[in-house]
Amino acid sequence: MSELLDRINQPNDIKNIDIKDYKRLAWEIRRFLVRNVSRTGGHLSSNLGVVELTMALHLCCELPYDQIVWDVGHQSYTHKILTGRKNEFESLRQFGGMSGFPKRSESDCDVFNTGHSSTSISAALGLVKARDLRHGTQKIFAVIGDGALTGGMAYEALNNAAKMKSNLVIVLNDNQMSISKNVGGMAGYLGNIRTNTNYTGLKENVENILKKMPHIGDALIGNIRGFKDVLKTILIPGMLFEDMGIKYIGPIEGHDIKKMVSAFEGALKVKEAVIVHVCTKKGKGYPPAEKDPSSFHGVGPFFVRDGSNRTAVVLKETYTEVFSQNLIDLANASDNITAVSAAMPSGTGLMTMAKKFPNRFFDVGIAEEHAVTFAAGMAAGGLHPIVAIYSTFLQRAYDQILHDVCLCRLPVVFAVDRAGIVGSDGETHQGIFDIAFLMSMPGMTVVAPKNAWELGELLKFAVTHDGPVAIRYPRGEAYTGLSEFKQPAKYGKGEWIIKGHKIALLAVGSMVKTAVEVHDILQKYGFNVSVVNMCFLKPFDKELVLEVASSHSLIVTMEEGVVTGGFGQAIMEWLSNQSYSSVKVCCVGLPDKFLEHGSVDVLKEKYGISAGRIVERILGIVNQSEKV
Repeated sequence: MSELLDRINQPNDIKNIDIKDYKRLAWEIRRFLVRNVSRTGGHLSSNLGVVELTMALHLCCELPYDQIVWDVGHQSYTHKILTGRKNEFESLRQFGGMSGFPKRSESDCDVFNTGHSSTSISAALGLVKARDLRHGTQKIFAVIGDGALTGGMAYEALNNAAKMKSNLVIVLNDNQMSISKNVGGMAGYLGNIRTNTNYTGLKENVENILKKMPHIGDALIGNIRGFKDVLKTILIPGMLFEDMGIKYIGPIEGHDIKKMVSAFEGALKVKEAVIVHVCTKKGKGYPPAEKDPSSFHGVGPFFVRDGSNRTAVVLKETYTEVFSQNLIDLANASDNITAVSAAMPSGTGLMTMAKKFPNRFFDVGIAEEHAVTFAAGMAAGGLHPIVAIYSTFLQRAYDQILHDVCLCRLPVVFAVDRAGIVGSDGETHQGIFDIAFLMSMPGMTVVAPKNAWELGELLKFAVTHDGPVAIRYPRGEAYTGLSEFKQPAKYGKGEWIIKGHKIALLAVGSMVKTAVEVHDILQKYGFNVSVVNMCFLKPFDKELVLEVASSHSLIVTMEEGVVTGGFGQAIMEWLSNQSYSSVKVCCVGLPDKFLEHGSVDVLKEKYGISAGRIVERILGIVNQSEKV
């Protein structure tokens, strides 16, 4: 039997597949996804769950004319297959290859770049207004998960959508998950709808009986439409969406293509916003992912037979694990320590806290803004909260950090995980902006540990400091070198690692390890280079910087973040104000741009922050100076 997928080579080819073959096509897509993601890694369980949903959407659309906005976007793999990109999957999330998220630059069928959650309804509303003002006829869908529906921006958009007199179909993909199990009132509300069979059962039974009545059955079905709305209000708890003024259809079996196509076609006829509530199973069709959808949310290469790790590399202790262990020690010592997660307790290392101190752990869902201000409230009440959020997602709470924490000078600790280049998730996930935006905030203390031991020391400092502190640390294995340097964390103080002359490397966080590597390479060229650990980025150690400036002719600042507005520029500006014209400052960091997906090592090399590239830059400066 020939492969049905062989007949899917460009947008809308699915419409050439016979309806009786849809089930087989769905099976082939799942097999394709498992095989390919097992080789490259990627987001698996979320994509397995939306195969039929994506097929139904494509059957209702004419792409790229019609438009689908995928919230977060990591579940868009089937969409990519059905729009003619299946041959690119061998390069999925690889440097120079296909992105794991929708990309406008990749295909006209990707109408909006996504990567963070809760944005789809807002973007789709904008597309609707653009359509109407330009007298278009596009069908516009926003696909949002129940996890993303915990984000406040989604409700701002729903509030706006409620008064719109133009069609928009909002598909609520309800799989009871974000990355971890969903929490909060919306999860409970949707659970009530899923389990409430009074309305759906009664509606189906009545319609089935009427359909059997010759001549008058169809007419009677039409006449009870108004009564149906009354039934909804009586039998479905809350009817939140209807009460807001948004039409609601569902819940619908999310693996039944025929039912979904019927629901979508009906929703497209309404001259207002409509929510179609679709229930799917995350990880469907692949037993290991069905059993543990959280572990298969984002995976590296694995063996298809059992889902085990293909690389079989046993990682040493990660920075996240070091943070988790030190947090438990601090929580044991003080009842004032609390922890807050924005739907990522596993990824940020807070699961141990959740299990050991459940009354002092809070998962607020995908709601970073709320998480920060909630923590500010706890701090104002006398507690010492620690908010653990990935660098890329902390951006979402910029105003809350500035206005609700810094302005009030509240002792909130921000554990900024995955700071720096994170690799394969690409532009939307690189943690390269936190230094710049945190350092601009009055009253914020910004620190970065050189190794695992110093992370623990800085965390101890942070929970005793009377004001906000951000501790940034990278993804992956914790550096254990430089173990002989165990200077207790002291506010605003750095430390000498190696004392040399002429050239000084002022490095922060992960770049201290790189600075030592640069020192070792330059030593072979006859240079005795100084290395300084600037673990306090703000306030930085001014006395130490003056000491370095007075004894060296070249200072090289090193940070795994954008140079614009970063640590290096702060050093350069301050020295300039001190009239230190005799010392040259070179800022090593990342360019003022969004970094594409690729391995961490490849991206560091490309953007000039690997040890080898930094050595080349320093030698170039030295050679140029000698010529002058």
